[in-house]
Amino acid sequence: MGSGYGAGGSGSNHTYGGYLGLNELLALQRDNEGVSNDEMHFIIVHQTFELWFKQVIRELREVRDLLAAEHVPESDVPTAVAHLGRVTEIFRLMGHQWKVMETLTPQGFLAFRDGLGTASGFESFQMREMEILLGLKNEDRIHEMDPLGHFRKLASRSEADALALATLEAALEEVTLVDALTNWLERTPIQGSFYGQDGDDQTVEDYVDSHLSAYAAIGEAIGARMEAQGVENIEAVKARFASATQGAQDYLKPDGATNRARAGLLFIESYRELPLLAWPRILIDAIVELEESMVIWRTCHARMVERIIGRRVGTGGSSGVDYLDATAKYRIFGDLWGVRTILLKPELRPALLNPEVYGFAGNRS
Repeated sequence: MGSGYGAGGSGSNHTYGGYLGLNELLALQRDNEGVSNDEMHFIIVHQTFELWFKQVIRELREVRDLLAAEHVPESDVPTAVAHLGRVTEIFRLMGHQWKVMETLTPQGFLAFRDGLGTASGFESFQMREMEILLGLKNEDRIHEMDPLGHFRKLASRSEADALALATLEAALEEVTLVDALTNWLERTPIQGSFYGQDGDDQTVEDYVDSHLSAYAAIGEAIGARMEAQGVENIEAVKARFASATQGAQDYLKPDGATNRARAGLLFIESYRELPLLAWPRILIDAIVELEESMVIWRTCHARMVERIIGRRVGTGGSSGVDYLDATAKYRIFGDLWGVRTILLKPELRPALLNPEVYGFAGNRS
């Protein structure tokens, strides 16, 4: 590549700077306006976040589109996993970027903070688009916040703000990643029975009931053993096990009806050694790892803010650190985390039926 910063035509004639649009990119930090080193650093870190958000949104849409297909070829699952892995690494990288921000001292930030006015990371429309695309529900947000409410107020201010609102409104009409994943999990073959075939409902219900019975028996056995050992407050302990059993029942049979998507998820996690379930299990792990990386990123954000401005009110009027800490509790893929609570060790699982369906020779309990 050439060393100039002007576009030198198209294709192989591009210079390095022209291909990357460096003239335009490097003019966005407003250093010609006399910003300090600290403020330029603040701007660059946040601009970098937004560039990564742009990439994340594209990767997540690709995964969503793959899983939203009526039939998902097995060969598409490793592709989805690769996209998810890239997003996870991006969030890990962004988590480390908060350490760069921490080189900004409290006094250094206060020197230019007033110049931000009411500008706040809360106004990152790409962050909201990403949350919507993933499937974060309004009722799961802090105070059931409307993610578009603030952007509706901004839309009249400029064409760019109106475009941001339109982008978010369009995102609300799309299938979310969590919905696409749920529909995909619902079609998991359980005990050799396929979604929609004759007798499937009964097969799935029998599997779920068998698992729940084994899970309940564990709690009862442990409670009895602890009582025999003279554990104090045994009634409270037994109540906890009873609550756990009820929690498993509510998870797999919300409102009394078997949830096939959760049953499929449980089956994949329980029999993860089966060849046919190998990539589905890796996909589930990849999504959990992604959400974990997002939680860590949000937590690092809160600690960085606390370190620099303490418990001040945020520039946009939010509660600052308290708000950021609350967002770290978001779990979009709650089912994938919840299933881990009710797993059984291999010897207690329901006996596997029709193992040949999973590319597995012989029965294994």
